[in-house]
Amino acid sequence: MAAPFVARPFEGLPGETDWVAMREIVPAATATVRFAPGKAPEGAPETVTIATVLPLAWPALHRDTGEVLVGIQSGNASGDTSRDIAHAIELAVAAAPGSPITALPVSTVETDRLQDLLDLDAPFEIEVHDGFDFWVADSELDAEGQQSLERANESAIPTVKLSSAPSAYWCRIGERCYVRWVLSFDEETATTALARLHAAGTSTLGDGGRLLGCFRSSGLLIPVWEVDPEAEPESHAAPVGAMKERLDAAAASSEPLTAAERGARAGLTNRQVTLR
Repeated sequence: MAAPFVARPFEGLPGETDWVAMREIVPAATATVRFAPGKAPEGAPETVTIATVLPLAWPALHRDTGEVLVGIQSGNASGDTSRDIAHAIELAVAAAPGSPITALPVSTVETDRLQDLLDLDAPFEIEVHDGFDFWVADSELDAEGQQSLERANESAIPTVKLSSAPSAYWCRIGERCYVRWVLSFDEETATTALARLHAAGTSTLGDGGRLLGCFRSSGLLIPVWEVDPEAEPESHAAPVGAMKERLDAAAASSEPLTAAERGARAGLTNRQVTLR
């Protein structure tokens, strides 16, 4: 039986919001995960590297060195992204060294989830990269793979993880700059909290950072602010920290929405875009 759809597939994992960020808004990044005690497949390395994307959009790769890498932007094989990524890990561990996993079979109800496979006490810490040279050593790339690496490096969006809140990222796209932030609340709570701030005129990020709208992905909300392209990325850390305090307070409020807040919520909902 095919795996059932799961709207919030990374819920229960350490760093849920960064799993979503790696899946959707960070172009080049890696993080290390460990297997839960007794859950490592036979022959598994001590750790597995989670990557945003791998050459030729491979779901996973077992390197000649024994390192296992899994790309989480390669698409879905089922309605449960957690099962798909766990399946890619298990297939890559079982593959011969030097072999990529080029396609994923459809996950079933019997397929492990990340929540079953990984050590839930180990932190999930993202390292953001300028490009994709972390993929494989040059000697391991054939001509097609090298061309894929060059194209990926040319298209990588400059991205910086901000220090003042979990899963808030500055990025530059063309001549414009943005802060994209994966909020930890469920979609409904996050939308309502943003609506309260928007109606009160406090949804601006610092001096002039305009809230453009939101993405929805993996059951979480990702608001996007356009910010000053001349400002250094880390200059937005303090405004993000202040926004986090306002959002936390707004999310904790149980007061009924006012007419202005309901209008703001409707406007935000109309400007939401679902990613995958």
